Amino acid sequence: MDALQVVLLAVIQGLTEFLPVSSSAHLILLSIITHHEDQGLAFDIALHVGTLLAVIFYFRHELRIMIRDWCLSCMGRGQTPESRLMWALGFTTIPVGLAGLCFGQYISAYLRDPIVIAVGMIVFAVFLAYADKYARETRTEYNITWKDVLVIGVAQAFALIPGASRSGTTMTAGLLMGLSREASSRFSFLLSIPVILLAGGYEASKMTTSDWTSIEISFLLLGVVLSAITAFACIHIFLKLIERIGMMPFVIYRLFLGVLLLVLFW
Repeated sequence: MDALQVVLLAVIQGLTEFLPVSSSAHLILLSIITHHEDQGLAFDIALHVGTLLAVIFYFRHELRIMIRDWCLSCMGRGQTPESRLMWALGFTTIPVGLAGLCFGQYISAYLRDPIVIAVGMIVFAVFLAYADKYARETRTEYNITWKDVLVIGVAQAFALIPGASRSGTTMTAGLLMGLSREASSRFSFLLSIPVILLAGGYEASKMTTSDWTSIEISFLLLGVVLSAITAFACIHIFLKLIERIGMMPFVIYRLFLGVLLLVLFW
């Protein structure tokens, strides 16, 4: 691994982790196109640490209130919109956690393929376009219901398919359930916190000493910093613009990239 590869991977991770365009698809494609060797588990975890730090810092004020009210609710002090949102994040994470345990190895072994990525990009782009066009946009993330939790949780499980996009599937489900564009995006971003923690913890448990020593510490730190900065900027700009531009620019990008991949790799 060289410095250029570190920069490319970190920036791509930071940009695509929270956009509805599939970060895993772009990272897989980068390794295929550039013929770089796999960056390894240690660097994957470093990139996710960077994006995790970005989303936690961006929502630090909301998270402080959510955690406080959730702790009070556990002590029988009653529920608030913030505590209900915290409970919703936890329960929405369950389906993807179970799906990852059951199908994660199969997906890693057989579905990390350009054609699968292309199909995933196109199919889920159509769902996103439909959801964006017919979205009722009547509620915020603080009005989320148990029905929303179930639908968004199941949708997030489909994000294990390369090309689907975790952000894309959860935003699509949120829009279909009546959340506004900004609310579905904010919930999706907050939902990334437990997902990244679970996925990172699981990957870290599989690592050996050689995984940690196979890459320079300076590269790991550079990956964390660059992915964090890029992800923070991406979240900020996306939330500022999403109500004005809608999801169609991302739908068009997904369709274009999906068709291009089919042409190149079919």
